Amino acid sequence: MDHIVVLGAGVGGAMSANMLDRRLDDDTRITVVDKSTEHAYQPSFYLLPFGYMEPEDQFRDVREIMRPGVEFIEDEVTGVDPDAKTVDLAEESLSYDYLIAGLGNRLAAESTPGMMDGWKETDSVFPFYYYEAAMEMREELAAFDGGTFVVTVPDTPFKCGGAPLKMTMLAEDYFRRQGIRDDVDVVMTKPGDAVFGVSPYREKLEEIWADRDIEFRGGFTVEEVDYEAQEIHSEEGETQEYDFYAPVPPQYGQPALTEGSPLTEGDDEHGGEYVTVDENTMQHTEYPDVFGIGDAGDTPNAKTAAAARKQAHVVVDNLVAHMNDGRMTAAYHGYAACPLLTKKGKAMIAEFDYEDSISAPVESRANWILDVNVLPSVYWNAWLRGYDPLP
Repeated sequence: MDHIVVLGAGVGGAMSANMLDRRLDDDTRITVVDKSTEHAYQPSFYLLPFGYMEPEDQFRDVREIMRPGVEFIEDEVTGVDPDAKTVDLAEESLSYDYLIAGLGNRLAAESTPGMMDGWKETDSVFPFYYYEAAMEMREELAAFDGGTFVVTVPDTPFKCGGAPLKMTMLAEDYFRRQGIRDDVDVVMTKPGDAVFGVSPYREKLEEIWADRDIEFRGGFTVEEVDYEAQEIHSEEGETQEYDFYAPVPPQYGQPALTEGSPLTEGDDEHGGEYVTVDENTMQHTEYPDVFGIGDAGDTPNAKTAAAARKQAHVVVDNLVAHMNDGRMTAAYHGYAACPLLTKKGKAMIAEFDYEDSISAPVESRANWILDVNVLPSVYWNAWLRGYDPLP
């Protein structure tokens, strides 16, 4: 009996496991490993602070998401030996015939001096990618009456490149609705020189930010947070003061795959952090029985749930073909989608792939409804469960 082991029960892992269970017969064992039984709807974390989503709706038990034919093991992955085809866990070891690596990105606020301490010891620093920080931010926003509101972007790859933009724009709109906009300076910093990396969305966002007096500081790489002085210092030698600070924390690959693992020995700028796969087939470049998916892979696309969803179709099709000694014909072309919420009730959808933009940069109420009211239900009830008729 072939044994497929899926590392991680995030979007890519859960969706792939359930799709495989639907495709393969009972002669194949499918095991998903994750250190937590809790799956979070992470796109809600930039909406929770403003009350646009509620916390009780954002979590599900992974075991309820998985199909009956999928085995789930709650344990931490501590290492992978692709030569021996084994996975080391905290409590046991697994052997596999085929492996899907989807452990995702690791939040690492502690890697920036002062960021984690600022969160834990003050009421002005909220790295909102952490659920707890997002909820604490919700409470403190209600008491905020003016000053400088700052969002910063790290110089590492990170989940959902649009999230800091959405946080910035929704905060500006929130302050306007609270009647304190004239008392708040809204600033976002970024190591690069563009507010968004893909046209025509970049130009549309620049127009919106200029119209709403949102300041963008490019060429600002966060080096240290002096939370006592309420200052952010950059590698470029600049300083940004703040009264309310919502940083995107630095993010890295998972230690089980980054600490000397041959699965992450890539030669790109982030080699050693992410599983080295072919950017189209999603198959590992050295170990044909290994596939990467989602944030765990080194594909040069935006790290979004929409990307993982598209990749799942490719991984499943190509893995099944590989198991049957067939030709792998499915290809991932870098698709990613990012609903850019510009204000309460308005959003535009940025869709793009490795080569081009796909959707028009149009703000509409329909896009807001799609992102806030429709997609969560589709996410929980279709995509994660392996039902997705649109590859």
